[in-house]
Amino acid sequence: MRAENRTLTLGGIIALAPGEVGGVVSEEQKAVLDALHLSKIDLADRILVVNPGGYIGESTSREIAYARAAGKSVSFTDRAGQ
Repeated sequence: MRAENRTLTLGGIIALAPGEVGGVVSEEQKAVLDALHLSKIDLADRILVVNPGGYIGESTSREIAYARAAGKSVSFTDRAGQ
């Protein structure tokens, strides 16, 4: 994600990346982070899913559905995830 963020930023694109939190977070903290991420999706014009090897986890699947329901264009770094 960092590499994609850097590439987009150097290309003049404002990139809203998920927050990075090292270590274990509580359920309450996870809920806050999840809500914050959905708010970033609300602000975005389009969504780029970084999915090496085509992998898409449960949270990412939920976020993709949220973005699509909001009419956001969704693209993937690895086409296998589509």
